[in-house]
Amino acid sequence: MSDEEVVEEEPSVADQEEPSVANQLAEALARAEKAEAEITYRDADIVNLRRRAATDKLNLMKFAGFNLAGRILPVLDSLERALEGAEEGPFTEGIQLTRDNLLEALEAEGVTPISVQEIFDPNTMEAITTLPASEEHPDSTVVDTLESGYLYKDRVLRPARVVVAKD
Repeated sequence: MSDEEVVEEEPSVADQEEPSVANQLAEALARAEKAEAEITYRDADIVNLRRRAATDKLNLMKFAGFNLAGRILPVLDSLERALEGAEEGPFTEGIQLTRDNLLEALEAEGVTPISVQEIFDPNTMEAITTLPASEEHPDSTVVDTLESGYLYKDRVLRPARVVVAKD
């Protein structure tokens, strides 16, 4: 070894100071406060998770029939088309009774028809095509309804498909 090399020695036991009781107490209190804060955050997370799970469960129960109602609507449309082309008679009355019963059952489950207003509402209607605006039909008014729309409780199950006047 040369004289220039510095040999680092570990400090002797006498050089190392033992942490004082006050320092140890301060460290322990800091760790305890940190642990208490983490527990509080975790408790809040658990409460939020439970609240979110309860909300999700309520929404799931509320909208459980949404898909089924959507699959039944084409049947209702078929009955409507059958009534449009049918002549008066017992067969037509049977179709009408079937359609009415189906509508009652759907309404009992929360399915309601969308009332098509004169002004186009993009939240409940879908513009299939547009026609030039006129005096009779100003801009953004509904000219004709091509297919009825329905709500399931407070959600659009199927938008009303309409023809809209546009400039």
